[in-house]
Amino acid sequence: MQHGTNLRWVFRSHQPRYDGSMNLVKGVSMTKCDISIPTQGLHHITLTGAGRQITLDFWEGVLGMPFVFEQPNLDNLVETHLYFDPGDDRLITVFCDETREPRQEKTPIVVGAVHHIAFSVSQAVSIHLPEKLDQLGIVHSGLKDRGFMTSLYFREPLGLLIELAAYKFTPPLGVSHARVLFEAHRIRVGAEDLAISDRHVAKALERLAHQGVPSLSDFDVEK
Repeated sequence: MQHGTNLRWVFRSHQPRYDGSMNLVKGVSMTKCDISIPTQGLHHITLTGAGRQITLDFWEGVLGMPFVFEQPNLDNLVETHLYFDPGDDRLITVFCDETREPRQEKTPIVVGAVHHIAFSVSQAVSIHLPEKLDQLGIVHSGLKDRGFMTSLYFREPLGLLIELAAYKFTPPLGVSHARVLFEAHRIRVGAEDLAISDRHVAKALERLAHQGVPSLSDFDVEK
């Protein structure tokens, strides 16, 4: 039985698309399908690592992620599968093999590759990151202002680019960061600005802070 042969996709003619077997069809692309899969967040990210100890030294030793458990890679029993908790009830996992040597070079930037992985830190932690990484002897970018967040970049021992990012705002109660950024984007586009800045975020927060909460001042109230 072939899977996916009855799926009906909605395409736009100017973008690449996939056929029912998820093979790339040149010339057209799927923009939205009429049968979507409702994901509920990131479950885990799995990386191809080298030895077990260098993996533990970085993910638990440098980034402080608790080493939750390990077991064989069930698809390749030669490898060990290590699981780490990044702090948000998700998982970072690494396939380890003692025969693989760490490479002191950046991972290739090719089509389909992961460019970098970003982990969230608080602003209180962010301001001390350059000093901490200097103490560890890790070369880094220094703090960069990204408008709605501050970021710092460095490479883990196998060459993967790591970002430590700190939001510069706190969303109103019941509002997600994504919702604030969506609103900030609309404001930014309307102003024809290049990228989201503090003022776009501030305006978005102003709009969302008490959205849906009625005020007696909006009604005629008997005194």
